[in-house]
Amino acid sequence: MLEDRFGRRFQYLRLSITDVCNFRCTYCLPDGYQGNGKTRFLSQPQIATLAGAFAGLGTRKIRITGGEPSLRKDLTEIIAICAQTQGIDKVALTTNGFKLPGQVKQWKDAGLSALNVSIDSLDPRQFHAITGHNKLDIVLRGVESALTQGLKVKVNSVLLKGYSQTLLKHALNWLKNTPVTLRLIELMQTGDNQAFFAENHLSGQSIKAELLASGWLPIIRDKTAGPAQEFCHPDYQGNIGLIMPYDKDFCTSCNRLRVSATGNLHLCLFAEQGLSLAPWLQEGDIAGLQQHMLQLLGQKHSRHWLQQGLTGATQQLAMLGG
Repeated sequence: MLEDRFGRRFQYLRLSITDVCNFRCTYCLPDGYQGNGKTRFLSQPQIATLAGAFAGLGTRKIRITGGEPSLRKDLTEIIAICAQTQGIDKVALTTNGFKLPGQVKQWKDAGLSALNVSIDSLDPRQFHAITGHNKLDIVLRGVESALTQGLKVKVNSVLLKGYSQTLLKHALNWLKNTPVTLRLIELMQTGDNQAFFAENHLSGQSIKAELLASGWLPIIRDKTAGPAQEFCHPDYQGNIGLIMPYDKDFCTSCNRLRVSATGNLHLCLFAEQGLSLAPWLQEGDIAGLQQHMLQLLGQKHSRHWLQQGLTGATQQLAMLGG
């Protein structure tokens, strides 16, 4: 079992398969992706080794992330590899949604069981201003396609000053008849967004108080769930979640580890560095990889230091998919 010295068990792997993204979100890649095109990302055999190693140590859920994972032409095959790994019960995907309408069925057929779609505004003009793309209609059509396929869908929205009240108003109308979970995520400081963070960070606590005052009720978290505090309301088909990484107890329920698209283990989104798994991945050595990861887990700290402005090696969220 993957368990750290603080008694936290890690049943959830966030696996990045590329750091390339085609959106230019203001809080992440405002100037677009700046890679040189020469980076070698994890191969399918390496991903199979990773999935097998984590599953053998108690991991039950794999979330495939980017960058934008659908930019990899072999995404469907990667989903199938993860889904067919003995011990993995759930395969999820986080995407900006621009390929959803045309590809979500084949992803579902390959074994995808849950989907997170990034939609930072339900207002087309604001969506364009935040992402740099006028694709809201396409993304929303993809969400409908995913629901038709029977997938569990969550929508991720980053809270930004100037946009949050419009977002919440539109979201409440949308959730009346749309069975998705909207997760409002506090903006996080990274290595290259300090000025933007200072101008745009908004705490989720005021929204939580507003929800509770309006009759929204807390939902008990599943053991493989992410860090969101989720709420339901009898008058709404959809739910609302809040991810508030600046809360003092945010890290106590940590249940996930991250592997970058180049094969580095990140014990925290804001760890000082990634820890290479390359020798074992290249050899396909599951047992050796498991032993190495168990040793590395001893380096995991009890918490991050975002409150002190320490963001570790994370320059922007596309590096690890959040």
